[in-house]
Formats: sequence, structure tokens, C-alpha cells
Amino acid sequence: MVGEGALVGIAVGLIITGYRFSLATAERTLRSLIDMMSGHALAAGGWFLALAVFSVVIARLMQYEPDTRGSGIPQIDAEVTGRLDMAWARVIAIKFVEGVLCTLSGLSLGREGPSVLLGGMAGKGVSRLFGKKQGEEHVLVTCGAAAGMSAAFHAPLTGVLFALEEIHREFNAPLVISVMTAASMADFVCSHVLGIEPVLHFSLVGDLPHVDYGFVLLMGLICGILGALHNLGMFALQEQVFGRLRKRMGDGVLLIAFLCAGVATFTFPQLLCGGDAIIAYLESGRGLTFAMVGALLVGKYLFTGICFGTGAPGGTLLPLVIMGSLVGTLCGLAAVGATDVPLTYLNNFIVLGVAGMFAGSVRAPVTAVVLCFELTGTLDTLLAATAVALVAYVTANLMDVEPFYEKLLSDLLAKLPEPEGSSNVEVEGSKVLHTHVVGVGSLAEGRQIKDVPWPKNTLVVTIDRAGQRVIPRGTTQLQALDQLLIIMDSDLEADTQLLLTGLCRGLSTGVGSGAQEGKA
Repeated sequence: MVGEGALVGIAVGLIITGYRFSLATAERTLRSLIDMMSGHALAAGGWFLALAVFSVVIARLMQYEPDTRGSGIPQIDAEVTGRLDMAWARVIAIKFVEGVLCTLSGLSLGREGPSVLLGGMAGKGVSRLFGKKQGEEHVLVTCGAAAGMSAAFHAPLTGVLFALEEIHREFNAPLVISVMTAASMADFVCSHVLGIEPVLHFSLVGDLPHVDYGFVLLMGLICGILGALHNLGMFALQEQVFGRLRKRMGDGVLLIAFLCAGVATFTFPQLLCGGDAIIAYLESGRGLTFAMVGALLVGKYLFTGICFGTGAPGGTLLPLVIMGSLVGTLCGLAAVGATDVPLTYLNNFIVLGVAGMFAGSVRAPVTAVVLCFELTGTLDTLLAATAVALVAYVTANLMDVEPFYEKLLSDLLAKLPEPEGSSNVEVEGSKVLHTHVVGVGSLAEGRQIKDVPWPKNTLVVTIDRAGQRVIPRGTTQLQALDQLLIIMDSDLEADTQLLLTGLCRGLSTGVGSGAQEGKA
């Protein structure tokens, strides 16, 4: 598995190197076109026409391969749980082309989600090359996903943690070693070609003095609230606004995102693409005012929400990181202006904003802390970033807003056909995921899935059995210590959780679902 993980890492490193190089070339081309078209009305009209053509091309590509819609992370989640079986070669080719066209058009999308999908599909290709069984294939898909995140962010540890926390949801020594090998090899290949500089390069004078940690806790609270609101807004745009438009326009709704990109091209070009222009602005430290930073934050959120809501094929993780850096800048400027905190610590607040927004939105606080370390190349903010991430995580959970990628996965699984033979009823409305463990001597142990009195509106998505993924069917017999990933109606979550705990609780107090519920 280590050798195969290394092979996956090399393959992913080569693919993501080409992908990042192509995206960078596309963005440079776009910036050059902006300079050329400035002040020329005819050229501007021609550019809007080109954007319309790009939207039609991408819509056709997504219709040809629907699994390339959106960021790609939910699709990899579904692939690992056995609910999707994507055509790996076709997905890689089409996702690559879509990403380049979206960047050339200026859409506010990131490269990380697509890189995770490209990496996961490369892992699947290696698995098919060696004729691996389904369980090993899922491990190699996870390795590829970690390698894709690693190469996209130049952050191998972040790739490992993200893949384990958000995709595979399992920790064991062989898996961790394989994933680490893939992520390290991918980062080595990519950094050898593109350089070893961190994606965010903020020089820090040191950690914030402990006397100023009141600001750190306050930032965690602010980021937790904003992270939850970020998710609520994104989901509302996707479902309530563009979901209704899609029923009338189909994939023609993409045109809205491309036309907004055209408007931003000639009015607010800093908002275009993933956000490298905003990072350069923050790194320069020149002209940092509340008004400008606030305008960038609001504009980036709205533009990203439009692109995400239309289903454009790109990621939202880098825009989230950019928004976190802008939130940190605002908090830092407020602290400097209201107290005696030196301006030299402004970059610390920027990094803390990234950790807080990531933890508040994605709900992966450990990954958030490691991401800040790897993006900045320094451990100076480790303690403060940990505090911000924990407070943001707790705050967002208390607001009862679903984690970003879990909600996307729930929506995707609800649209997929039920596993053959499953007797569970369809889950309606808003969905949530939880993991329950079949306890020794529990009511569920030894029964076939169709014979278990499941609560209303629940569906067993997948079964982890001794490290192997089992696709649930009506005749599948549950065994003690099976880990069940269950999707349920969020409106009935509390009662459903209580009933499932009763079904799965074992004879001994430590065996059952309670210790595992947080893993999903």
C-alpha cells in the first residue's frame, strides 16, 4: 500500500502540476486581456460574447459528464462510500478543461476542490491498473484526494488530515501511512516544478503576546458566527435562488455567473478567479482600509456564492480562505485602531482569520490549524490558531448550521439511487449525517437491514466493517462493531438519534453509537 500510495502521489503530482500551471496561465491571460480591453467598448462587448460561449461549452461538458459539477469533494466522498462509480479518465479530462475555462472567464472559484477530484480519480486509475478490489480502491481514491489537496495548497499534512477527516472518516496506521506517502510525493513533484513558496506568504514577527489573547477568543467567536452564516448563505443561494432558476433555465443558469464575471472584469477585477490578487493586496500592506477590505469581503462572498449557486465546476475552498484572510484583516485593523496592539501583528490576525473561517464553515478544526501552519510556513501562530479554531468550531455548532461539505454530501446522496435491495424509505427535506456503531448484543446485531425497525426517513449509506466498506442492501446482515453512516431528516434529528442509539447500543456501556457520533 505504501508503494501504491507513492505511485498515486507521483501521478497526482504530475496532473496537478499541469492543472496549476494551466490555471496560472489562464489567469495571466485574463489579466492581460483586461489591460488590452480597458477603454474599448467594442472589445468589452466581444468579451461578453466570449463569456456566453464559454458558459455554453461548460454547460455541455457538465451534461456529458454530470460528476464534474461543483467542486468535486462531495463526489469523492460518495465514491469512497461506494455510492458513486465515476468514469475516472473522462472525469479527469473534462474537469481539467472546465477548470481552465472557468479561470480564463474569471469565475470566483478555487482549484482545491477540483484538485481533490482529479487526485481521487487518478488514485482510482492506479487501482484499476493493478486490478485492486473495491476496499483497496477506496483507499487509493482517498490517497489521491489527499495528494490533490497537498499539491494544490503545497500542504501535505493538510491534505492528509482533510482526506481522513472529511473523506474516509477513519484512522488506522496502514491508511495513514499510505495517505501520507501519496500526499508527500505529490507535493514533492509539484513543488519541484512550481517552487516551494507557501500559497500565502505572510511574514510574522512572532506570536501575539498572551495579554492580547482576548482578541483571539473574540476572533474565534466572530469567525464561528461568520462561518455558519457563510454556509447558510451559500445553501440558500444554491437551493432557494438558483435551484428555482435551474428548473426553468436548466444549465443555462450558468450564464448568470459568467455575465457577473464580465461585470467584475471591468468594475472590480480584484474579485476575479480564486483570489490571488486579493492575497497580493494584503501582502503588500498598502491602502488597507476598513472600506476597501470590507468591500472586497462582501464582493468576494457574493460573487463566490453566485458561482457556487449556479453549479459551476470549481471549488470554494480557496475563496473561503481568502474571505478568512479578509475577516482577519478587519479584526486586526479594529484591534490596532482601538488598542495599543502594534500594526506589526496585523499579519497574525490575517492568519487567524483563515483558521477561524475554515473551522467555522468546514468544521475541521485540526485541519484548519495545520493549514495555517503550512500556508504560512511558520509555527508562530500555532497556539492562537488553535484557540480561534476551537472557539469558531464550537460557536458554529451551537448555531446548529450544517458543516459545508457534509451538507453537500447529504444533498448528493439524496439524489442518487438507493442501494439495490435497501428497504429504507426515502429521506425528504434537509439532511444530516451521523455515524452509529452496532454494539455487541444490541437490537440491530445479527439482523438483516430490511428487518431492523429503522426510524422514519433514515437511510444507511454505507457500512464500515473491520476497515472494509460494505454497500448496504436489504439482505445485508449487521454485525457487532459495524460502523453505519446514516442519513436522516434534520427536522427529526433529535428523536431519530435517540431511536438509533437504542437500536445500536450494546450490552456494555462503552459499546454503541455515542462515542462515534461526532465522526460523521
